[in-house]
Amino acid sequence: MALRDEIFEHGPDPENPGWRHWNLKDQTLFNGAVMGKLITRVDDDGKARLRMFPERRHENLQGIIHGAVTLSLIDISLFTTMHTIGTGNAGPSVTVELSTQFVGGGKPSEPLDAVCEIVRETGSMVFVRGTVEQQDHTVASFSGIVKKMKRRVTP
Repeated sequence: MALRDEIFEHGPDPENPGWRHWNLKDQTLFNGAVMGKLITRVDDDGKARLRMFPERRHENLQGIIHGAVTLSLIDISLFTTMHTIGTGNAGPSVTVELSTQFVGGGKPSEPLDAVCEIVRETGSMVFVRGTVEQQDHTVASFSGIVKKMKRRVTP
């Protein structure tokens, strides 16, 4: 099922040629309220890339990007990956497993990217792995599993 235009913005981002928006139109929901602007693209190697633009509110007491922000970017990237390089069906679905290894601190002065590939996709599950990067610096590596849900029919 495609993402509905009335609730989701996923068109081209004129400020970043080659990138597309990945934002809910209701900015009071988690993605907009916590993460801010998100953009996505498919890299030349076929991997999906989701980018956020860190702000002061994303820092922890050490002045690096808070781990919860990195985890949120990773979780959202699972769905971006399903939509951009998988079957195109990013919803309705839920994360059922996420394993993350933090290997470096994220710098709040640079965009933060989750770079993902699909390991396997079945009719009901998507297995994704990737890294969180800032240029040549790796912040985290991860793998995740997403369960595709059937849309509930309401009477």
